[in-house]
Amino acid sequence: MTTRLVAMAEDAVLQSGIDPARALANARAIHAAAKGMGAVEPAVVALRAMALASRELGDLEASERHLRQAIATGGAPADRLAQARLSLVTVRTQRGHPLQALRIAAMAWAYLSPLDRAKLDTQRAVALAHLGRYQEAVASCDRAVAVLAEAPGTVDDQRFLAGGLLNRGLVHAYQSRWRQATADIAACLRLAQSAGLAHLARLAAANLPFLAVRQGDVPAAFAHYRACEDTLFGFPERLATMRADFAGALLAAQLPGEARAMLSLAVPELEAAGAQAALADARLLLAQVELLTGDARQALAVARRAEAELCAHGRESAAPLAAEVALRARLVLEPPSPGLLAELLACAHELAACAYPAGAAALRLTAAELALAVGDTATATAQLTLLDPRSAAAPAREARRLAPLLDAPTLATRRLTRLASAQQAAHLADDDDHDEVPSLVRWHAAALLAGVSDDHEGAFGAVLRGLADLGADAERFDDPSLRAHRVRAGLRLASYGLGLAISRGGPETVFGWAERWRAVSGGRPSAPALAAVMAALGGAALVEFLCHDDALLAVVITSSGCELRRVADTASLAEAVIRLRYGLRRASLGDGAGDHQDLVTAEASSLERLLLGPVADLVGDRPLVIVPAGPLHTLPWSVLPLLRARPVSVAPSAAAWLSARARLAGPFETDASCGEPLGAAAYARRGEPLVVAAAGPGLEHAEEEVRRVLAAYRRAERVPARTAAVSGALTRADVLHLAAHGTFCSHSPLLSSIELEDGPLMAYDLLPVSMPPSLVVLSACDSGMARVPAEGAPLGLAGTFLSQGASCVVAGLIPVPDEEALAVMTVFHERLAAGGAPASALAEAADATGVLGFTCFGAGEHPVVAREAPPDSARLP
Repeated sequence: MTTRLVAMAEDAVLQSGIDPARALANARAIHAAAKGMGAVEPAVVALRAMALASRELGDLEASERHLRQAIATGGAPADRLAQARLSLVTVRTQRGHPLQALRIAAMAWAYLSPLDRAKLDTQRAVALAHLGRYQEAVASCDRAVAVLAEAPGTVDDQRFLAGGLLNRGLVHAYQSRWRQATADIAACLRLAQSAGLAHLARLAAANLPFLAVRQGDVPAAFAHYRACEDTLFGFPERLATMRADFAGALLAAQLPGEARAMLSLAVPELEAAGAQAALADARLLLAQVELLTGDARQALAVARRAEAELCAHGRESAAPLAAEVALRARLVLEPPSPGLLAELLACAHELAACAYPAGAAALRLTAAELALAVGDTATATAQLTLLDPRSAAAPAREARRLAPLLDAPTLATRRLTRLASAQQAAHLADDDDHDEVPSLVRWHAAALLAGVSDDHEGAFGAVLRGLADLGADAERFDDPSLRAHRVRAGLRLASYGLGLAISRGGPETVFGWAERWRAVSGGRPSAPALAAVMAALGGAALVEFLCHDDALLAVVITSSGCELRRVADTASLAEAVIRLRYGLRRASLGDGAGDHQDLVTAEASSLERLLLGPVADLVGDRPLVIVPAGPLHTLPWSVLPLLRARPVSVAPSAAAWLSARARLAGPFETDASCGEPLGAAAYARRGEPLVVAAAGPGLEHAEEEVRRVLAAYRRAERVPARTAAVSGALTRADVLHLAAHGTFCSHSPLLSSIELEDGPLMAYDLLPVSMPPSLVVLSACDSGMARVPAEGAPLGLAGTFLSQGASCVVAGLIPVPDEEALAVMTVFHERLAAGGAPASALAEAADATGVLGFTCFGAGEHPVVAREAPPDSARLP
């Protein structure tokens, strides 16, 4: 009977990875029977099965309790106790005690068979990875996989083999070895599926969102995430861990809003599950998110808690990451001081010691900037020289510079002492091993070092090199959101270059530097020549706004010249735009409309004085091309009295405007030297545009709006408001008009959408479209709104259409009542069908109807023409 119970208990162990709920119930019954008989061996094996099933179900506390009960059972065979310790290794690691887990593994090793030792190696790898000992973790998995691949092939063998592949893949991912990580996790997924290990297959699939983001495919990542949510339902600890890992990838991709959404779900779930190791990591991520999203006080509190948890769990090597977040939060909250500088330098040294060279370099750069702020040029020069690629003796100088600072009894030096006691001190004297300075940090340091030496030519050159490297790195991302967030890392360097241009150059130099940064952000090859912009403007004026320090500046370009003016302080403008938008929204709701309209009129006049007063003499009554910056991206420009009835085009950059203008004319109708269209006769040769329109659900006047739009044109077609039909129209229409509800998703702007009958058409859905219509009209609330992580890359529906190749987008920047949209769009299309350009047609329609919530984005100065010359019967008579 005992032998039979042992076999049944071993079956429950195997079943725990396939059907953990059933395995738990069976193991409980076996344990009760074995206990009643006084049979020790089946009782121990049943307890292990109960522990494994509980772990799969997310109850780590129960899992550890069962395993400790098994280990404490008197008279049990040594190999069975060792197997229980084998299983306890992973549980202790997940509960935040990886050093204890390694000690437990050492106790089990002598009593295990060679095959079970290989299985133990797969578990040791998890503990080693949590301690940052990645090379040892990979070696442990390599040994395990080699043995298990030659094993008899029982379900248990296959489970541990798949687990070894999964763990090795995750360690590769921690080291940013994406090809190896993907290969191992894919192999794990195939093996788990073929062996019927559905739960392990779910765990492998749960890493696909993480890998997709890190390789730049955000749409695929969210698709994988939605699938994983379904498959991991009922396994809260696994689901929470997946969400935390996904959040880490989103944060690495510079998507803090999306990361926050994941962490808001993951952190409480990990707390409830008692998954202390994953919880500490998630809390560290949350601290980084709080800092990136502007809540420095909360970031400081969360970072300190994460650091304490990491240290409590024996993970001192990861603690400097939390300390860095806390210090960066203090930089926001505290004035510059020598004491804070000393802590920054000590933490940078500690990061290098713990094999975080990129983080160490970035913090050294921050320390150098702080040193300049407090007047400590010697320390700044020492740190910048350490980061400058032309300095071979930098590490030795750093050791000499840091020595007196480490004598101070700061929190950072206490951490460094603690770290040394954790057997990391050997790294402290060997900074050469970690001299991996990121390109952007290296060139920023070189620029600052040249500036300290009054070598302004060298400073300009270093900024150029840094931005060039940043642009080349960002080019690998097709997703404009990932690209824009990627280049945010260069904001400080770009600002430094712009400051040099303002202080050392004229308006032309400032324009060139502003456009260089916008070219990097927007994924454009280069900044345009000022002469090309002046030639293309004709009788119009281009006003390019730029933020520097706390001021908003404007470069005004006309066909006759270029001037730079200071406009106002950015904070005052931001407050004025917020007040104006508030009034416009209240007025659109019809609640006390008269009072709110008076507020709108007053705020618009006040904002106009701030914003356009300093440049009014330069722009006169010319049509305008506006390149906004900072708070101006959400401004409905036609509300300003000076711009009422004036054609205005709003573009991400001067280069983007030139490119959109050239696309509208067609490359064979453009002077290659400057992008200037050759005249109205060229448009006549192309013929009338094909206009396609759709009416979305839930709007009273959408059907009538579409009817009127189509009635204005000879080449017109209505399509159903369904995603397939609208997507098909994107590739063949010259003008696409969508009358529908719009939603702007501020935390993830490429999830912004137009509501169709079968669901939303998101900005992400537009990324595969290579030739969208020349003109897209989004008669939808907030469809022109954008989030701008870096100037030159507005993210949202309108920005995505432009980045994919549309020449012009007319879209709403505020809620517009349905009947008002009907009125303004009727007049707009009448003017457009009569041969008017989008910008002038919208200006006339807004002036005639008083509906001022729509804006013309891109190049709206020329009439829209057909993609190809239509048949003669479709031409104008």
